[in-house]
Amino acid sequence: MAEQVEREHMDFDVVIVGAGPSGLAAACRLMQQANEAERELSVCVVEKGSEVGAHILSGAIFEPRALDELFPDWAERGAPLNTPAIRDEVYLLKDDSSARKLPNALVPKTMHNVGTPGAESGRNYVISAGNLCRWLGEQAEELGVETFPGFAAQEVLYDEGGTVRGIITGDMGVGADGEPKDGYMPGMELRAKYTLFAEGARGHLGKRLIERFDLAKGRDPQHYAIGFKELWDVPAERHEPGLVLHGSGWPLDKETHGGFFLYHGENQQVMVGLIVDLAYSNPYLSPFDEFQRLKHHPLLKQYLEGGSRVAYGARAITKGGINCLPKMTFPGGLLIGCDAGTLNFAKIKGLHTAMKSGLVAAETVFEAIQGGDEGGQELTSFTTRWERSWAYRELREAANFGPAIHKYGTVMGGAYNFIDQWLGGKLPAVHDTTPDHAKLEQAAQGRKIDYPKPDGKLSFDKPSSVFLSNTNHEEDQPSHLRLKDPAVPIRDNLPTFDEPAQRYCPVGVYEVIEGDDGQPKFQINFQNCIHCKTCDIKDPAQNIEWVAPEGGGGPNYPNM
Repeated sequence: MAEQVEREHMDFDVVIVGAGPSGLAAACRLMQQANEAERELSVCVVEKGSEVGAHILSGAIFEPRALDELFPDWAERGAPLNTPAIRDEVYLLKDDSSARKLPNALVPKTMHNVGTPGAESGRNYVISAGNLCRWLGEQAEELGVETFPGFAAQEVLYDEGGTVRGIITGDMGVGADGEPKDGYMPGMELRAKYTLFAEGARGHLGKRLIERFDLAKGRDPQHYAIGFKELWDVPAERHEPGLVLHGSGWPLDKETHGGFFLYHGENQQVMVGLIVDLAYSNPYLSPFDEFQRLKHHPLLKQYLEGGSRVAYGARAITKGGINCLPKMTFPGGLLIGCDAGTLNFAKIKGLHTAMKSGLVAAETVFEAIQGGDEGGQELTSFTTRWERSWAYRELREAANFGPAIHKYGTVMGGAYNFIDQWLGGKLPAVHDTTPDHAKLEQAAQGRKIDYPKPDGKLSFDKPSSVFLSNTNHEEDQPSHLRLKDPAVPIRDNLPTFDEPAQRYCPVGVYEVIEGDDGQPKFQINFQNCIHCKTCDIKDPAQNIEWVAPEGGGGPNYPNM
């Protein structure tokens, strides 16, 4: 439809796609520099969620190092960092009833959160990443940034020479048949000298840019996990603000990597979650159900029992590290934050490194514009700045973390990383060159798992969970979950892998049902989609393509 419609346009110096930590940090820093230089600068942030923070989900333990650089007076400004981490505990769950606590001396330094070298600012905080972004959005607007929530960046805008010149927002009011409805409004061209893509993990425009400009050439394929999170109100006697629990082992088997977290935040709430590496091989594994049964372990149950679940969500995590980090520059723009993959998985943290990439991007772009650059160049000076930053150094030192676990397993890989981190990343490099979607075994080799039924107290089903994510999509619109070949799910994936989309989706979007003719039929309930991107990553045929739905659709996460 984009070619058939005459679109209005707006011009900016910089357009930023995504109101997450990296995009908002970049927006704030751009305007700080402009105000210091007494120069007019127009900066726009486009956000597909209904509001800033609506689509943000993270654990989250936050290291404020980048925030210290952006707003040294963040406490006086009221940043929502109210619960300092006071105690770390790390466990290995041996089975469904026992756990072994690791001695502090054996816990990798990157997982220490209280006044250690792993917390360069002295102390980390238990926070809501969504509320941090809401606060950053307020700071950005006060500085003069224009923020457009509820508008999805649907296409990249290129000039005749193939240079990025901005983005096109999605059309509003298109019916499921692809035809305009009453109230149809075509998307706009948001043109810019430079465009920063900060969409988060597996951004759909970032994915296209990586392919178009061959940004991943010479890198390992990117690796991902799916992260689940629930927010619980718990009794006062079970709540210890600032207590941080991490662990691995049960319920995941030895071939499936990942780990859990349970953080005690403010207001008598805990955040509990499970991260499941998407390199898993068993097609019968259901990450959602693994998370639900995790909560019955006595270690976690002691904090959750008697409480009530108030929010649920899931999101893909870009976890490949520096071996998988694509080139982040191309003519007319930059790829930043988790759109590129700046998360430090050895720390289980990415907010601080995402923000730092945004700060470096802002400083690079402003220097170019201040020098008279009219845009469209490839800002190679970004690479020099980025590789000199503390964030890049963190990623370089943690390069072996993910691939060592993939190659040697959780225990031996963990030992390899423990030694490597104490040596400052000096052990031989380890690589994983197999994409996550290619790791699935065929169903004939897989092991069926009999998951227990949810009890409605600690464990729950997918329908009640998607309800708590406050997800909503206009039903009469084209599905944003597109099949390159509609025949593949039933023709290929069902007989070969027992169609794993039925299980890897955390909200039951994909179902195999009986059609009117008595034959199996692949059904897509796109209205349930919480934008986690797992299907785009894990589908063994790479047949599912996630694109942005109509702006404002998707989850509406509170305090996540």
